[in-house]
Amino acid sequence: MDRFVSTYTMRLDAKGRVSIPAPFRTVLAKDGADGLYCHPSLAEPALDAGGNRLVGEIDALIESYPPYSEAREELAAALYGTSETLRIDPEGRVVLSDTLKAHAAITDQVAFVGLGHKFRIWEPERLKAHLAEATQRVRELRQAIGSRAENPRSTKA
Repeated sequence: MDRFVSTYTMRLDAKGRVSIPAPFRTVLAKDGADGLYCHPSLAEPALDAGGNRLVGEIDALIESYPPYSEAREELAAALYGTSETLRIDPEGRVVLSDTLKAHAAITDQVAFVGLGHKFRIWEPERLKAHLAEATQRVRELRQAIGSRAENPRSTKA
């Protein structure tokens, strides 16, 4: 499989290391990643992480803006400027910097959530709250889509 899927909760050890879930390490290895590319999420109090596919996606996004444009410069600063490439040790562990941990409010445990082409690293309780909210929004969206399908002339969502 070449996608990050599922959710795993792991504990930081006494040295501040955390094991990347084995299925995620497999995806990173297939991607040819030498380390773990990680940056504070722009949308959530979590960390976005991945390998070369994630870096390529970020490159493409930034390059879609005109050179030297304000939007391009801001995106580059927000994504490249806050990113870290974490070394994965032989046991599949990484050390999250204090800056990354502070952004996600990580203390002793982390939750890894697969998002297909990348994964997100959360403080487990924050993830639980986020998933509850996301599930509710998806249910509401499903109801709105279902009601439009039942009555295609209706313009109400």
